[in-house]
Amino acid sequence: MTKLEEFNALLVNETTDFKNALEKLEELNAQLKETKIKMDLTEYKTIVEIHQEKMASHLESMDRFENHFDTIIKQAKIYPNWAVIVFIVSLVMGLGAMIFMLMYYFR
Repeated sequence: MTKLEEFNALLVNETTDFKNALEKLEELNAQLKETKIKMDLTEYKTIVEIHQEKMASHLESMDRFENHFDTIIKQAKIYPNWAVIVFIVSLVMGLGAMIFMLMYYFR
C-alpha cells in the first residue's frame, strides 16, 4: 500500500503544480490582453519620404539625360558637310579626267 500512497501523493503534488502553473499562465494571458503596443512609425515615415524624394530627383535627372542624349543623337551626322562636298567634287573631277583621257586615247 505504501507505493500506492506514494503514487497518490506524487499525483496530487503534480496536479497542484499543474494548477499553479495554469493559474500563472491565465494571469499572464490576462496581462497580455490588457497590454497595448503602440508602434512609433514617424521615423520610418520620414525615412521613406526622404527616399521617395531622392528617387524622384534621380528619375528626373535620368529623364533630363535621356532628353539631352536624344537631341544629341538627332543632331549628329555621320560625315561633316565639307567632307561630303570634297568627295563629290573629287568624284566628278575623276570621272571627267577619265572621260577626257578616254576621248584623247581613242582619237
